[in-house]
Amino acid sequence: MPAILIIYNPTAGRMRVRALWPKIEQALKKAGLEFDAVATRAPGEATEIARSAGGQYAKLVAIGGDGTLSEIVNGLMQRPPDAASIPLGIVPLGNGDDFAKVLPPEAPIGRACYDWPTAIRKIATGESRLYDVGRFRQAESDATGTNRHRYFLNIMGIGFGAHTVRNFANVPGFLSGYPAYLAAVFKTLVNYPTLKMRIQFDDAPVIDQVTTIAAIGNGRCFGGGFWVCPQAIPDDGLFDVMVADRIDRRTILRLLPRLKRGTHVTEPVISMRRARRVVLESDEPFIVEADGEMPISPTRRLEIDILPRRLRLIV
Repeated sequence: MPAILIIYNPTAGRMRVRALWPKIEQALKKAGLEFDAVATRAPGEATEIARSAGGQYAKLVAIGGDGTLSEIVNGLMQRPPDAASIPLGIVPLGNGDDFAKVLPPEAPIGRACYDWPTAIRKIATGESRLYDVGRFRQAESDATGTNRHRYFLNIMGIGFGAHTVRNFANVPGFLSGYPAYLAAVFKTLVNYPTLKMRIQFDDAPVIDQVTTIAAIGNGRCFGGGFWVCPQAIPDDGLFDVMVADRIDRRTILRLLPRLKRGTHVTEPVISMRRARRVVLESDEPFIVEADGEMPISPTRRLEIDILPRRLRLIV
């Protein structure tokens, strides 16, 4: 059996992976890598592949976007803790590829992610390091009657950001990357929520907060280039949390360029915190995004904690 399992999503990047796969396959072989390759056919399938096959290979590779990567991470995290010893390589070919922008963790703000030929060279070299993983669960039971945990590698959020992710599905197909996310932002500006939340950081007293957007970051960037948690370090055992007050459309438009540069943290309407555990609670259901996906149904309570240095990534 080859030592490497490649899980690729042909539809990622609005079919970019499908178009490039023959060239990627040849480049992998040219690099001297022996591998099995599995193409996903439906949402969630990458999780099942990683969970069931992860222990049979010495190395896994995700080819796709943040959603594909997140699915694979969820599969690995459902395995025993020694799953962290299986290096995971990333070939970023999605719409945003936001987590790849912080490989390695000290990568500067505003840096674009590396291209796929560079990714293959990294996979062939095999240098790796341990990264933190975020874990969350909703208070309400899922369809199986359990409160099972789910995982994220980059950023999860509520409010404006979550609604933007939901609206992204309706962005015209000729747009991709940052322009596509920007189109989703403008669509969200038409109608977005203001949430009345109770927020707890670690064991501190609960804070009553009216917010337009809150983001819990293990990584720093989401939405194809918005550096919402610009000082987050994905292997320090802490989340960086951005919480915005109630803000109007004009303020959001004014903040967008600063979010693009990661300079919004000094704004009076923005607060930044660090924590190992965050609890979000509201009397009204709110939607949740994680790694650019909508992983759970609307919830009234969300419990989020960090697993320090749990996943080994090829950098």
